Amino acid sequence: MPMTFARRTLLASAAALAVSTIAGTAFAEAHGDKIQLRLSSPASETDQRAVALIEKFGPAVADFASFEPHWNASLFAQGTELEAIASGDLEMSITSAQELATFFPEFSIFTAGYVHQDAAHQVAVFNDPLMDPFKAKAEEELGVKLLSVMYLGRRQVNLRQSKDELTVTTPADLAGVNLRMPGTDAWQFLGSALGAAPTPLAFTEVYTALQTGAVDGQDNPLPTVVDAKFYEVTKQIVLTSHLVDLNYLAISKAVWDGLDADQQAAVQAAADAAAEFGRDNQLQKEADLVAFLEEQGLAVYEPDVAAFREAVQSAYLSSDFAASWPEGVLEQINALGN
Repeated sequence: MPMTFARRTLLASAAALAVSTIAGTAFAEAHGDKIQLRLSSPASETDQRAVALIEKFGPAVADFASFEPHWNASLFAQGTELEAIASGDLEMSITSAQELATFFPEFSIFTAGYVHQDAAHQVAVFNDPLMDPFKAKAEEELGVKLLSVMYLGRRQVNLRQSKDELTVTTPADLAGVNLRMPGTDAWQFLGSALGAAPTPLAFTEVYTALQTGAVDGQDNPLPTVVDAKFYEVTKQIVLTSHLVDLNYLAISKAVWDGLDADQQAAVQAAADAAAEFGRDNQLQKEADLVAFLEEQGLAVYEPDVAAFREAVQSAYLSSDFAASWPEGVLEQINALGN
């Protein structure tokens, strides 16, 4: 479907939905019924995002809303949640900048390496006026309101070589390193921007490739390094934090408009509390895993992150990936960080 047609169709659907939803919410309130807030996500119920929403968000809105989360993509298939919200078939989702960029290319800035510096920077960026045009576009053209930003974790470089064999300080130190990266053009570009020789390889093949030396390393958040037992066949973790990944907690704009001011305030506070709870838990998990990996004999250290950030951002700005980025926004984002 052409993008312009898709936007036009979704915008019309969102406008019609707004009228019907507001009327439906008023009817529910008049009859003492709770507002239905169904959320669909591919995450499992043990995921930090799920735990936060179940423990914090649901109870905080229970006086006037029935929060009904559906995990493991059991209600809507992964990648279809935004369309379901726009068409009035779903109230809430956990969405990504990558998904939003399929509708609005300018959102791709939030998928690039070293745009977000850490979890606190993510929150500062999301709450800054620079985000207002992005949020407004999602509301006006897709009928989706972004409530809060949820921290997923930082991707790090994980290598077979010992620190004595290879100490990584700047991107130049990764020259010639065969670094497994996911196979899409965007991921391969990021690997090159980091200074490495990116190698596309299926995730299921990474352990054996590291074990045999078919690749020199891989990049993933620390929980993945531990879950996949990559620490068994590698010797160091370089804390490049080259991608600080995020999701957005999203709600139907039509449903939001059907809430009264007190209910809106309660939903927003609940969303922020859930995001903070999940963020704190994920940060603690990452800290605990550093200690675990060191106990396994891996060297864990931070390189010259500023040098990596400068090299990676320069590569993006001179590429086609930045063509859709609004002028000056990257500089505004950087100014909110360290």
